[in-house]
Amino acid sequence: MTHGFKYQPYNRKTCPHRHILSLQPRMQGDSCPSWPQQLGFGAGFENEGLALAFGWDASGPLWKTRSRALAAGRVLAKVINELHHCHHDRPIHFIGHSMGVELALEALHHIQPGAIRRIISMTGAAYRSRTLRALLTPAGHQAELINITSRENDLFDFLYERIIQPPTLGDRSIGSGIQAKNAVTLQIDCPATLDHLSNLAFPVAAPQRRICHWSSYTRPGLLRLYNALLRNPERISLGDLRDGLPSYHQRRWSRLFALPRPQKLLPFAQKA
Repeated sequence: MTHGFKYQPYNRKTCPHRHILSLQPRMQGDSCPSWPQQLGFGAGFENEGLALAFGWDASGPLWKTRSRALAAGRVLAKVINELHHCHHDRPIHFIGHSMGVELALEALHHIQPGAIRRIISMTGAAYRSRTLRALLTPAGHQAELINITSRENDLFDFLYERIIQPPTLGDRSIGSGIQAKNAVTLQIDCPATLDHLSNLAFPVAAPQRRICHWSSYTRPGLLRLYNALLRNPERISLGDLRDGLPSYHQRRWSRLFALPRPQKLLPFAQKA
C-alpha cells in the first residue's frame, strides 16, 4: 500500500503511518479510513496475510515529487523482489493512490516476472504511454491493472497534465481510461458501473461531490471492493469486471457541468 502527493513519513501532520496507512489512524472521520483495516488486516486471523505500508517523501512541488516517486519505485522493486524470493508461492499485490501509482509502474521495470499479481490504481497520477510501457515489461505482462477513475478527479488530472511534461505529444493521464489486454478501467461515478460492481461483488456508495481527489478510497464500500479484488482474483477476473461495463467512458468535465447539481448530504439531522 502506498499513498500519494503531500504525505511525508515522520512528519507529525502528514505522516501516512499516522493516517491512512495505520490500523488506527490518529485523525478520524470519513476522510481518513484505515486502508489496512478495511483491506482485511489487523483482525488476528491466521490467513489474513501481510500488509506492507510503504511510505515515501511526497512533499514539495509536484515535479520534484514525481522524481522522488520514480526513485521510491526502484526501492519498492527491491522489496518486492526480496519478498517474492522468500515466499514465491504467495501472491503480492499493490494498491496506491494518485502519484503513488508511479511507484508500481517504475517497479515493474525492475522486478522479476510474476513477482506482482494485481495492481489497483486509485485515481492514479500517471500518463497512458508510461503505463502501457510498464505493462509491456516481462513483469508487467504477467500483472493485472485495475484502473479506478472518476470524473470527480478531472481537475486533478488536468493539473497533472499541465505541470508534468507528457512522455509523448498529446498523451493523457490514465484518468481518461486505458486500453490493454491485462487492464480494466472502472469509472466509479458512473451509475452503470456501480450497478455492475454491486451485482458482481459489493455495493459502492454513489458520489456526492463534483470535485474530489480522494473519493477512490473514502467512498463507502470501495475499500471493501478492493479487498475482494485483491484476495479473490480467481473469483473476480478482469473478464468478469469488463462484462457489464459501459462501452465508453464519460468525457472529462461531464460531471462538473452536469445538471442538476448533486445534493449535499447533511452529516446529521438538524433540530427544529
